[in-house]
Amino acid sequence: MTTDVGPVRAGDVLAPLEIEITRTLVVAGAIASRDYQDVHHDAESARQKGSPDIFMNILTTNGLVGRYITDHFGPRAVLRKVAIRLGAPNHPGDTMVLTGVVEDVRGDTATVRVVGANSLGKHVTGTVTVTVGGPVGATARNAEGRS
Repeated sequence: MTTDVGPVRAGDVLAPLEIEITRTLVVAGAIASRDYQDVHHDAESARQKGSPDIFMNILTTNGLVGRYITDHFGPRAVLRKVAIRLGAPNHPGDTMVLTGVVEDVRGDTATVRVVGANSLGKHVTGTVTVTVGGPVGATARNAEGRS
């Protein structure tokens, strides 16, 4: 099934995505990205280092930003560049809301400004460059049932 997002224009606003920050999400994201630093899974160690609890690592955040973009643009979207910066930490029990605005469109490639905010402020800010047109050529047309 192909998702048609229609024409993409600078200024388009993406629907927000709320992500509940659970202890499982924080720990599983750290393990999946092979980030075994104790501040991502051991609450006591995190407190000893000045944090009130464990917190999400940047690789999990990066994955969630990518998910946000591909959920919006569909299965044919290809992430070309993700440039993010972390701010306020994501702790269990909070909710991060991702929002996005298309800043630029060139051909089938869009640049989207993304912000993920939680109760402490902006957790992540950055831009994602995504190709939204999907594959081109005879093979792609045939796969979609067109000749």
